[in-house]
Amino acid sequence: MSEVLRTLRPADLAAMLRRATDWLGVYKEQVNALNVYPVPDGDTGTNMHLTMQSVRRELDTCDQSSMASVARAISYGALLGARGNSGVILSQLLKGFTEVIKDTAVIDARTLTLALQAAQKSGYGAVMKPVEGTILTVARGVAEGAKGETPDAVLEQSLFAGQAMLDRTPDMLPALKQAGVVDSGGQGYLYLIQGMLGHLRGEALPPEPEITSYAQQQFENEAFGFCTEFLMSESTKPIEEIRELVAPFGDSLLVVGAEGYVKGHIHTNQPDELLATVGRYGKMLKTKVEDMSEQHTEILGMAGAAARAEEEVPASGLVAVASGYGLVKLFRSLGARIVSGGQTANPSVQDIVDAVRSVSAEQVLVLPNNKNVLMAAQKAAELLEGRAVVVPTRTLGQGMGAALAFQAAESASDLAPLMEAAAGAVTTFEVTRASRATVITTKDGRDLTIGDGDVIGLQDDELVQAGGSPEDAVLEMLRAGYAEQEIVTLFGGPQKTKEDLGALSARIAEAYPNVEVEAHPGGPDLYDYLVTLE
Repeated sequence: MSEVLRTLRPADLAAMLRRATDWLGVYKEQVNALNVYPVPDGDTGTNMHLTMQSVRRELDTCDQSSMASVARAISYGALLGARGNSGVILSQLLKGFTEVIKDTAVIDARTLTLALQAAQKSGYGAVMKPVEGTILTVARGVAEGAKGETPDAVLEQSLFAGQAMLDRTPDMLPALKQAGVVDSGGQGYLYLIQGMLGHLRGEALPPEPEITSYAQQQFENEAFGFCTEFLMSESTKPIEEIRELVAPFGDSLLVVGAEGYVKGHIHTNQPDELLATVGRYGKMLKTKVEDMSEQHTEILGMAGAAARAEEEVPASGLVAVASGYGLVKLFRSLGARIVSGGQTANPSVQDIVDAVRSVSAEQVLVLPNNKNVLMAAQKAAELLEGRAVVVPTRTLGQGMGAALAFQAAESASDLAPLMEAAAGAVTTFEVTRASRATVITTKDGRDLTIGDGDVIGLQDDELVQAGGSPEDAVLEMLRAGYAEQEIVTLFGGPQKTKEDLGALSARIAEAYPNVEVEAHPGGPDLYDYLVTLE
């Protein structure tokens, strides 16, 4: 697009945000390398990019002839896909932006100016204790600079003012001054504005910059706590009360919502208690818990990669698809790079390709851990032309069994059959809720009548049980599937407390005194329990 546009149609705005997403993608790792506030966990660029990717997915399916439809896709996609502190704030900036444009037919320079001003007001309004020197400050600079006779002129002047404000952020935050960097979220926001302007001017994507230093190296390893997020629907409390409920658990608190959804973000040392507390007041759709100390250590390892370039590359690496912080922690402890995803949240082929490419190894074994992810994993392996080998795990339990057999020093060709055999030796029980009423005939010929929301139990991804409590479902499936196993490992979902796990563990131990029972919080989203038998 090279001609100067006086007004933007809905399709123009959608195209601008797609290009902005790609533009940020080019600079994603550079933004990560700047990230030191509120903690130096090195994921700001990733989180903002994932948030924008969710926006792009909604834009791809909306009516691009309608500004209201495009505006909803932007706001809805950003809220549902918001990741991390920066992603949630970005979702609120976009929400404010769309409130101005949703009722217009086209966007002229004045409307664009008002939308950028509304964006920064919405961003500030979402944060209980706004801190200057962050993305909020840069958004304010963008809003103050917004002026011009055409949309591209408005964006150009916004960029100038936003850059001037970004350059001042080290004087506002001691952590930025210590590391000698500008704010990472503010930088990411400017890259999005650059991408929008680049689309209007017909500019090609810039080359990906080389990362030569990481600001996180300026900070010692310490306990940073857990970055904890939740997405909930059908809330029985208003957002203000949910915010008050969450506030005592930690800091960097954001609780926002729209269209019946509540999105929360907080840094806490009590992620399982927090999620169980909030989960009593709605339907928990998605959770994410990241150990920020582990993230800091991981990015320090990336920072030292260049210095280790001469070292021997391992024969094999491991990538696993997983959700639920307890499961993610387990897979990471076994040497896996994680791709976030699972039931109802399948990762893309590109997500898997990117994860494999990030692993330093001659070949990488991929654990899809879900039958619906298997095809994407196999397609990724094709694109990687022999770099990746897929072990066809169809459940998280099979994935855990396979990961336990992984040895980085062994070749992928030798490991693949061993890991597949180890996966096959694990029985997986999953307890979740039915999404609709139906009648199902099981493999053994029983007809199960299931109501909407009923507890259902699956053994190795096959429905075998319905009705009763989640705990009764676990005991019933163990009774039917027990065959002298030695270890039962139990993961509680985000709405289950330590007390719930303890009580169920005691019931299992009483019923099967010769079995070792291990219980962990942080099971996968949408599940009450995940249980493995070995």
